[in-house]
Amino acid sequence: MIDNSFCTPLYQKPIEMGIDISMQTATKYIGGHSDTLGGVLTGSADMMRKIFLSEYLCAGNGIQPFNAWLLLRGLRTLPARIDRITRSTQEVLAYLKQQAWIERILFPLDPDNPQYELAKRQMGGACGLITFYIKAQTIQEIENGCDRLKAFRMAVSWGGHESLLIPKSAGIKREEFDPANPTHRMIRIYVGLEDPAFLIADLEQALKGQTIL
Repeated sequence: MIDNSFCTPLYQKPIEMGIDISMQTATKYIGGHSDTLGGVLTGSADMMRKIFLSEYLCAGNGIQPFNAWLLLRGLRTLPARIDRITRSTQEVLAYLKQQAWIERILFPLDPDNPQYELAKRQMGGACGLITFYIKAQTIQEIENGCDRLKAFRMAVSWGGHESLLIPKSAGIKREEFDPANPTHRMIRIYVGLEDPAFLIADLEQALKGQTIL
């Protein structure tokens, strides 16, 4: 079983690779507007029938008609949205790779990614999530940089039209922050449908005069 939410069914087809069940959260790219909840499982007819007649019927819940309508609305624009997000993400990625305050970037279709060739074979594209480690010594430094950003909202449920940012340190107590642990200095951004130049300008103004966030 694989979570295919990152690529969507348009950019990666796990069933064709031999995966039994592919899951994607419809809350994110498929919905596309951050206003509904849902999920999708795909697999063989026998597997889907087994799940439907056992686990699914025992769960006691199901998607409501209006939520289903919202997801159908999102599906109509899914190709256009993820194609734009992918192009914008490449521009933001190029900007981030030039910044001295970043220690390391994690993005599957970054040519500097050790698994870049594998990602190219599996993915038709990669959408808007970029993770990076910054050079910071305190949580306060990270918070100051995040607070200066104006275009990126602080939230975790990516896949909608708005760009988001979440620092790992948001879930770490100040006294437990360890700058020697790169995961404590990790930030994830989601590139939405805004103009990439607008997003890059926001990052630039937040970092003006700063050697780190």
